[in-house]
Amino acid sequence: MIRYIRWCAWFCALLLLALLVNVARVQVWEAAAYGANPANKRPAVQRYAEPRGEILVDGKPVTGSRDSGQLLRYERTYADGPLYAPVTGFSSQTYGTSFVERAEDAVLSGTDPGLSAFPLWYELSRGRPGGGNAVTTLRAAVQRAAYRGLGGKRGAVAAVEPATGRILALVSSPSYDPGLLSGTGAKVKAAWRRLNADPAKPMLNRALRETYPPGSTFKIVTAAAALDSGVVTDVDAPTETPDPYPLPGTSTLLPNAGTGCQDASMAEAVQFSCNTVMAKIGVRVGLRRMAEAADRFGFNDDGLRVPSWVSRSNFDTDMSPDQLALSSIGQFNTKATPLQMAMVAAAVANGGEIKTPYLVDRTTRGDGSQVRRTDQRTLGRAMSPATALRMQELMVKVVENGTGRNAAIKDAQVGGKTGTAQHGVGNAGTPYAWFISWARAKGAPQPAVAVAVVVEDASAVRGDISGNGAAAPIARAVMEAALSTR
Repeated sequence: MIRYIRWCAWFCALLLLALLVNVARVQVWEAAAYGANPANKRPAVQRYAEPRGEILVDGKPVTGSRDSGQLLRYERTYADGPLYAPVTGFSSQTYGTSFVERAEDAVLSGTDPGLSAFPLWYELSRGRPGGGNAVTTLRAAVQRAAYRGLGGKRGAVAAVEPATGRILALVSSPSYDPGLLSGTGAKVKAAWRRLNADPAKPMLNRALRETYPPGSTFKIVTAAAALDSGVVTDVDAPTETPDPYPLPGTSTLLPNAGTGCQDASMAEAVQFSCNTVMAKIGVRVGLRRMAEAADRFGFNDDGLRVPSWVSRSNFDTDMSPDQLALSSIGQFNTKATPLQMAMVAAAVANGGEIKTPYLVDRTTRGDGSQVRRTDQRTLGRAMSPATALRMQELMVKVVENGTGRNAAIKDAQVGGKTGTAQHGVGNAGTPYAWFISWARAKGAPQPAVAVAVVVEDASAVRGDISGNGAAAPIARAVMEAALSTR
């Protein structure tokens, strides 16, 4: 009898061991698979069980959380949602996250190990610390000036601090309220469908994700390439350029929007935006050196993050001479984001050096103590200091007595460049109006801000000067705000 009891005890022990092994298999080896199973609601319930951390502008939150009383308890809210949507993106219980909400999700949701001094404890207890905060580099006054300047027109504004790369404003218009997508249910799904079906594309971040032909604003890159390569040694020397200019190897004549460009110097070509002169100079610089110059300014870079990814700005590396001529004035296949063109202006303002742009200054715990800080980095040198100084002089002339007079600011030095980008089949589309610029306060050692503005639906006369009417006043308002908040 005792023998049978012993066998029963051994059998029970074996069953207990098998049970423990199975528990270990489920809890350890297969935990990730069960956790990722769409039928498992526990991660989502846990994710929204506590308020999300905040995104801060000028030290104040532009986001919040509200208790919905539902299973997924806390929903995201946004203060001035349309104003900051290109920066914050959305945090949706239905559609996930975008932009800073996505890039800093681990900190904001409380899952980043850096939020706790003892992350292993939270791992073992399956708990988590409170959500941390993302402190942006934006200035509220600069952001508002850009948003009001666009006034609902399709377009974008990017403003950066040349010496550091800090993004001071990032606006895309028309915009949307990301709070419409925060929760769950029929209303959220209807808002998603409506926003995605809107032909104005309010959810498109035009400042970071849309690329446009930069038009005559690209002439700054061409002029810098000509000076650095030695193709142009005297910016005031006549260039012997006819008006119109025959594109190399073709019978096509390239005209100018204005007059006085025949045999103009490079300085005059920048000041009055002469297509013919700058196209000829681009051909003389040559494809290889033009492509190298564009790369130094940040074109053809797939890896730019701010921390959200930025669309690649393009300058072709395989072109015929006539295509190179058009590319040198920002046409043909040349495309750029507004942030990229703000980087071009910043390179001139910062003595030729481009600082890597960034949008999140640091992340913090709920009590304000720092988790991580973004290091300022150099993206590269776009041009020599001597060339940058000369380009500053040329851009100042554009504002003082050229095509960019509407950007002038009293008691400040302003450099700029207008641009009109033709597009569409047969260039039938309404031209995009561009303006890039930088501004230095009187007596200041260096420029405080560099700006790029593009207006898609500007009503303007075709020609480079239209950037002065549609885009330059917006750039002026942004620069004034930046100078007044230093």
